[in-house]
Amino acid sequence: VQLQASGGGLVQAGDSLRLTCAASGRTFSSYNMGWFRQAPGKEREFVGRINDRGGDTGIADSVKDRFTISRDNAKNTVYLQMNNLNPLDTAVYYCAASRSWDIRPSQYFGWGQGTLVTVSS
Repeated sequence: VQLQASGGGLVQAGDSLRLTCAASGRTFSSYNMGWFRQAPGKEREFVGRINDRGGDTGIADSVKDRFTISRDNAKNTVYLQMNNLNPLDTAVYYCAASRSWDIRPSQYFGWGQGTLVTVSS
């Protein structure tokens, strides 16, 4: 599966953004999907995950009250809705696929180039 994240940009603190991850290939609906982010000088960090049918999700504690993840298998797309953004959310955001229910980046594949989110104070 090939994945491409989009929807990032420069926003102000308190704003919202919705990131989109578009997948190619016929097997998208068989994979669990994850969102990760990487800030400059830091390791890649788990943000959220959703199972293959979209019935189960998990969000990192650091963003739990502000971010939600969803998917539309008919459109081969996963979304990350981000509300009340703050400067600490500044990072490149990536989506990836997994055959397991995991939060470790090593268990994911199909990483695209990511999309940059910059939040100004």
